[in-house]
Amino acid sequence: MRIVIVDDEELARRLLREYLSAYDDVEVVAECANGFEAVKAVTDLKPDLMLLDIQMPRLDGFEVLELVGREVGVIFVTAYDQYALRAFEVHAVDYLLKPFAEDRLRAALDRARSRVAAKALVAPAQLSVMARPAGSHLERVAIRDGANVHVIPVSKIDYIEAQDDYVCFRAEGKRYLKQQTLAEIETALDPEQFVRIHRSYILNIDRLAKLELYAKDSHAAILRDGTRLAVSRSGYARLNAVLK
Repeated sequence: MRIVIVDDEELARRLLREYLSAYDDVEVVAECANGFEAVKAVTDLKPDLMLLDIQMPRLDGFEVLELVGREVGVIFVTAYDQYALRAFEVHAVDYLLKPFAEDRLRAALDRARSRVAAKALVAPAQLSVMARPAGSHLERVAIRDGANVHVIPVSKIDYIEAQDDYVCFRAEGKRYLKQQTLAEIETALDPEQFVRIHRSYILNIDRLAKLELYAKDSHAAILRDGTRLAVSRSGYARLNAVLK
């Protein structure tokens, strides 16, 4: 198996590399000290498996999964058992809870070999959504744009619009496209802050200036910058429930 190690701690990477050197069928094709390096390594080198730390500065393990854009096996490596438990529940290949023993890594690799050979892998973006601890909400959104990665705090987002197989984030007068469904991003956001007002729109309620009656059973949301967004009847009910 061709493996990429992703961990911001050099000592942790060194330990994994030492353990993995005992396996003839394992090749470590890259070591990455941050999420940006990991996204590039997975894109360029197409490994079979990532040993992926979750808690990293700048770009965490979940955001890496959202950005890699190709199927790859994932073993989460974390010091936090709430992440490890969630990873196990959603059928990541496996997890390693730091500190871990060599025999625990061996068991995880055996499991990974089987899953990779059977092509029984969960899509990385889907795994990212599923593996986040229940009750947690996105604090920022990572969006890939060619070789660049934009990291946008959710507080900067005005609204999100569905566009075929993509969603368009509108923030500070700019547009950012990401291949994701509106339903997926809706489940990851704080429902007290972001409301699905229409099948095509999720609104940051901090941007709402007023609501206008547009037609019978139909309203329009007027944003602080003058943008008008359609509000469906069910969206109007959800908006009123949050604004009460």
